[in-house]
Amino acid sequence: MASSSSTSLNPDQLEQLEGFLKDWLRHSGRTQSDLRRALRAGSIRMPVLLQELQRTVVSGGVSALAERLCGIEAQWLSGVEEPEAGSPVAVDDMSQLDLLLKSIQNDAA
Repeated sequence: MASSSSTSLNPDQLEQLEGFLKDWLRHSGRTQSDLRRALRAGSIRMPVLLQELQRTVVSGGVSALAERLCGIEAQWLSGVEEPEAGSPVAVDDMSQLDLLLKSIQNDAA
């Protein structure tokens, strides 16, 4: 398969990719929800995840797909996951920083 911008996966390849993803998630102890966050996809449903990966193939070829999945694996293995914008964790961290800043300012006054 060439890595031109017109490259896309056929239905059989998409089925194989789905099987791979399910095995990968099971063996890595991850869920479709984890993959959705890593891909920043709109849903945890497998067709939506596959559509997002299909866009990667269309824009950069199969090698871009491999790079993206390897990047997700590396991110998971490092244990450092980026919180989504507006997620409760990100909001809580900002609240704590704001409280700390106010405390420092009050102590300095």
